[in-house]
Amino acid sequence: MRVAMLSFHTCPLATLGGKDTGGMNVYVRDLTRELGREGVGVDVFTRSQDDHVPHVLHDLGFGNRVVHVRAGPESPIGMRALVAHIPEFVEGIRSFCAVKGERYDLVHSHYWMSGIAALSLRQVWGTPFIQTFHTLGEMKNRVARSEEERATPERLAVETQLLGEADQILASTQAELAQFQWLYHADPQRVVVIPPGVDISRFYPIPPDEAKEFIGMDCRDNMVLFVGRIEPLKGVDTLLQAMAILKREGTLERRPMCVAIIGGDPEADPERMTAEMLRLQNLRIELGIGDVVAFLGKRDQDTLQYYYSAADMVVVPSHYESFGMVALEAMACGAPVVASETGGLAFLVKDGETGFHVPTADAAALAHRLQMLAEDDALRERLGQQAAVYARSYAWPEIAPRIVQLYESLLEKVA
Repeated sequence: MRVAMLSFHTCPLATLGGKDTGGMNVYVRDLTRELGREGVGVDVFTRSQDDHVPHVLHDLGFGNRVVHVRAGPESPIGMRALVAHIPEFVEGIRSFCAVKGERYDLVHSHYWMSGIAALSLRQVWGTPFIQTFHTLGEMKNRVARSEEERATPERLAVETQLLGEADQILASTQAELAQFQWLYHADPQRVVVIPPGVDISRFYPIPPDEAKEFIGMDCRDNMVLFVGRIEPLKGVDTLLQAMAILKREGTLERRPMCVAIIGGDPEADPERMTAEMLRLQNLRIELGIGDVVAFLGKRDQDTLQYYYSAADMVVVPSHYESFGMVALEAMACGAPVVASETGGLAFLVKDGETGFHVPTADAAALAHRLQMLAEDDALRERLGQQAAVYARSYAWPEIAPRIVQLYESLLEKVA
C-alpha cells in the first residue's frame, strides 16, 4: 500500500514549540514511521519553508520520505496567507509524482488546508482520502479572546465541506466526534475514532537526576513544565497566575518550585517577538515571579523525554485541545499531568489516577493542584507511576495497526 500524507502548513521534522509546530507534527512524523514498520509506503508532502533544506529527506525510515514542495516563498509566512499557495502545492505534488513515477492508493490529509489539496488530488487522481483535522475552527472561535484568534469564515466553510465530502474522517477522541456532530452537524457514521499513539521506546521514565543533568537545569526544587506553542489558546498566563498565587500564599517558601516553559523564541528582538511571548514575559515580571519562571524557547522533539522525566509535574492549561499529545508523552515518562478539563484532555488524563483536571482558565484551581503535588511526594510518585503504565495502552504498535485497518477498509469500500 502507498499513501500520500499531506501536511501542507508545517513539516513533521520541524523543531517543537515554533509558531505552527506542535502535536500534529509529532503525530504525522511518528505515524509515518510506524506505518513503515507495518510495511506501508508513505510520502509526506509539506510546503518548503527553507531553500537550504533538501527537498527530499529520508529521516522517517523504511524508505518513507518527507517531500518539501515549493509553493510560494521558501520561507515561513502567515497562516492566513498560506491558502493562496495551495494550488501550487497540488501542482508540485503532481509534478513530483510524474517525475518519480509514483502512484498512491490513498491520501491522508492533516488540517483543513491539506484537506483542500486532498480534494483537488482526488479530482485528478480519483484517489480516496481520509481527513484528520487536529483542531477545529468552530472550537477555536468558542475560546477566542480577540479577532486575530478567530478562525476565518473560509476555514469554517472548508471544514464543513470536508466533513461532508472526505471519504473518511479520522477523529482522535469521542469529544472530537461530538464536536463534529454538535458544531458541524456531521454524519457520525462517516467518522472513525482512533487516538494518536506514543513512542514508548523514546518516551519512558528516565531517572530524574540523569534527566536534569542532560538538560543542564540546576533545579533542586519541584520542577513544573509546560511544553507547547506560545499562543493565547495554550493558557500559559493561567499557569503564571497560579504560580503568583502560590507565592502570595507562602507555598513557594515551604516547597520551592521552578517553572520551565518550552516553546516560542524568548530571545527574539522586541520588534520580532510575538505579541503573546512579549505579553507573558511582561506578566511574569508584573506578577513578581521572574525568579521562578524560565522561558527555554524551542527544543528538538528528540530531547523532550529528558524534560518530561526531569519534571515533577507537567501542566497543560489549554483552553482547547483536540487530543493533547504533550500530556500523553509526559505521562509515558512518568510525570503526573495537571490539565484543563477540555476537549481530548478530559478523556486522556484520568483525574486522580494519572494527574488532575482543572477548570479552564481557573488559576486558583490550578494552584491548588500544583500545591497538592508539590507537598505530597507519595501522591506525586503514585500518579506518575500510574501515568506511565496507562500511557502504554497508547503505544504505537497498538495504534498503528488500527489505522492500517482503516486504510484497508476504505480501499475495500471504494474498490
